[in-house]
Amino acid sequence: MLLSLVPAVRIHAEREISREFADWMVSIRAASRHLGQVAISRSAATRQRQEELRSKHRPLEESIALDDDGAGDLDDFAAATAMSDVADGAAAASFDLTQLYRAMHIHQTLALGERFKKYYLENRKLQLTSDFDVIAATPFLESHQVFFAQIAGFFIVEDRVFRTGGGLTSRADVDALWEAAVGKMLAVLEDNFSRMQTANHLLLITDYAALLAATMRRYSYPVGMLLDVLAKHRDKYHDLLLADCRRQVAEALAADKFDQLLMRKEYEYSMNVVAFGIQSSDITPAFPYVAPFSCTVPDICRIVRSFIEDSVSFMAHGGGGDTYAAVKKYLGRILSEVVDASIQKLVGSGGGLSVSQAMQVAANMSVMERACEFFTRHAAQLCGVPRRAVERGRRDFPLRKSRDAAEALLLRLLCSKVDEFMQQSDGVNWIADDPPAGGNEYANEVTIYLETLTSTAQQILPLPVLRRVLVAVLVHISESIIGLFLSDSVKRFSAGAVIGIDTDLKMFETFVESMSSLFVDSYQNSAVGEMKAALVEARQLVNLLMSNSPENFLNPVIREKSYNKLDYKKVAAISEKFRDASESYFAQFGTRGTRQNPKKKSLDTLIKRLREAS
Repeated sequence: MLLSLVPAVRIHAEREISREFADWMVSIRAASRHLGQVAISRSAATRQRQEELRSKHRPLEESIALDDDGAGDLDDFAAATAMSDVADGAAAASFDLTQLYRAMHIHQTLALGERFKKYYLENRKLQLTSDFDVIAATPFLESHQVFFAQIAGFFIVEDRVFRTGGGLTSRADVDALWEAAVGKMLAVLEDNFSRMQTANHLLLITDYAALLAATMRRYSYPVGMLLDVLAKHRDKYHDLLLADCRRQVAEALAADKFDQLLMRKEYEYSMNVVAFGIQSSDITPAFPYVAPFSCTVPDICRIVRSFIEDSVSFMAHGGGGDTYAAVKKYLGRILSEVVDASIQKLVGSGGGLSVSQAMQVAANMSVMERACEFFTRHAAQLCGVPRRAVERGRRDFPLRKSRDAAEALLLRLLCSKVDEFMQQSDGVNWIADDPPAGGNEYANEVTIYLETLTSTAQQILPLPVLRRVLVAVLVHISESIIGLFLSDSVKRFSAGAVIGIDTDLKMFETFVESMSSLFVDSYQNSAVGEMKAALVEARQLVNLLMSNSPENFLNPVIREKSYNKLDYKKVAAISEKFRDASESYFAQFGTRGTRQNPKKKSLDTLIKRLREAS
């Protein structure tokens, strides 16, 4: 009787345990997603904890010498990781495998153990495939967290089943499932990364995928291929990030009126100046405070700082390799390809900038030099590199081209303004018997303009920049004076005209002397001499024309000492015009008389020799 009931009991047992196992398969699918989300969240918390520990140790690195092995950091990191592992273990223990183990036990009792193992593995494969298909039906940006959480939970469960299931699965079975999952993840990532055009979207997915890799590594799953595909797309990520920054920098430059930035409150000063280390003094100024730079400077600093932080985030969590070296490379790119190029484009086109605006752009570039030092320090700090190592490796100013272009634009505008005043030289009487009292009108106008310019510029431009600009303007003035003598409109000139030009030069030289109080710093002590040297060509020409023995120009020793800046051809052309004047003009330098003037004779000799030399 009992024996006749065994087949029915067996069938009933199989049916019931299959139903319970099917229910478990449905429940474990939902539990896996939650389990994966919890595990990935714990990985994120561990990573944040490690970053906080690095931040805590950075001040110590700057003040004391730590051992090269960084034992303290490693202990803290190990503790943080251990805490996370314990938490993950607790999470893993929270899901129930009782039904699975009961099903396995009953199947083994019924001598169906091998069939159940095969059945379990096939159903788990189908479940994994189904998970991929369902998630693929929604936009990846919206579903990527669920996608990765489902995979993480699936393999956390499989790891637990492998360790506690009594041979239900083998390492080879789990590895085969993981390889299939990695292949699918790689294909999904490659496909979506290739179509993404937004840096933030790529960063979000990369960051979460890196958290998945960190989670699965703790369960001994190989994640090298997954990290490789993330690192493979770091150039694309940074290209997208650079494109965003290029647009932001262009908008910042376009919106700037290039007026000095006014800050009324201390928090504004802290936000726009101290935050980027661009203050010229550690002393907080009185408010309202007028900065020597315009709003472009803090705007660009914010853009670059954000770029650095995004780059560090990508490189640290999914970029692979030496994080600081890579971040430093991309920092160089944003400074050269975006900031430097954008400012060059602005000043290259002129953009309708006035002299004061061009001056402000040049002043901004000086402040940006300090900002670039902050960028390097900030990148190093985020990557955990000691400041002393950064200071040893400092490089040239990365915005040198735009700085030079800004100064060149300022100089062009200043020289153009000077040329406007020089056009008043049309009023110079080139054949006057008597020199003009107080010099020519154009010289007075240029001198007044230079004094006004310097008064304004010293409030904005750093002294080295002001020095370079003034020297270049004075060189232009000197060349313009030479140009007056060479001009086709001047057919001849008298000694009185030469004396008038000499008075003009003395006005410019007096202006240079007045600059001595401005350049009092020992670093600038040669500035006045350099500015005097800027006028030397015009001064030597006037001295030669006023000399009683102009033929001394032909003497190599005298020429090297007194006329070394003068060009042979220019001297010849100008002397010809001086010679064309009547003898009475040359008599201005000596005694009038009927016999030939010695100066004219000397000048004739000079002209003749110069003709022969040419």
